[in-house]
Amino acid sequence: MSSREVIVLSVGGVRFVTRASTLQQFPESRLARMVNDHDREFKLVNGEFFVDRDGALFSYIMDFLRTLQVSLPTDFSDYQRLQREAEFYGLYALADLLSQEHLLKPRLEILEVRFSLQEMQTFFRIFGSCSTTIEALAEQITVFTGQMSGQGWNSPLPSQKPLIPLPLERPSHHDMVFLCGTEYSAGDQFVARYVSIKPDNRKLINGTNVLGLLFDTLLKDGFRLINTRTVSSEEKVECYTFERMKRAAGLAIMVNQTPGSSGVAQARSSRVQKGK
Repeated sequence: MSSREVIVLSVGGVRFVTRASTLQQFPESRLARMVNDHDREFKLVNGEFFVDRDGALFSYIMDFLRTLQVSLPTDFSDYQRLQREAEFYGLYALADLLSQEHLLKPRLEILEVRFSLQEMQTFFRIFGSCSTTIEALAEQITVFTGQMSGQGWNSPLPSQKPLIPLPLERPSHHDMVFLCGTEYSAGDQFVARYVSIKPDNRKLINGTNVLGLLFDTLLKDGFRLINTRTVSSEEKVECYTFERMKRAAGLAIMVNQTPGSSGVAQARSSRVQKGK
């Protein structure tokens, strides 16, 4: 790789090393003109371009040029300053995306787990404010059913018949329902339901154990428990509320080179992810 293909910038004292082609993503930008020696405001000092701007914010500029996507930390708040930096560098496509601040800010996500213990069965209902989270959780949870004789209903796993996976009940995009435990079938036969939650491979029949594994799964996924309450003492229904800050869906652009455009980039905003 030639020295001309590698560009070194010192932005507010912070050093960046990148390819010339990365800075030329948008031919009309000041960074592209700098590479082509058409913008004299950027001084070349000891082989490095010196830029008297905010170096910390320029890291987000570089990330955008490399990925053509705006994806900011959940605690980011300098939207207006970053937009001003984008305008300074002539990256108006980025400035336009940053003007859609409401799409880039993280959202508070709520998830509620209802737990009901009735005789030998335990009922679960999970509701989430974000449907994509519920869909992902539904892919992790599997309910298995099998029959067993009365004298062996409390054994770890039924040995009489193989376990059959059951689909979870999905009353809506925002919730799911499942149960575990045993129920009387006929004669001395019982129907048992076991729950498995990936990546854990165990098949659990005890509702309290399933609840504990579900809690571990949610906590590892960034949720925190904020409230516990009894919904119905008579029916033994407990409700557990979790929350987390969900990173906003990234915004991206599509860059098209069109004939006769003299290399001018055409930008179009689009959502990278979908969330409800």
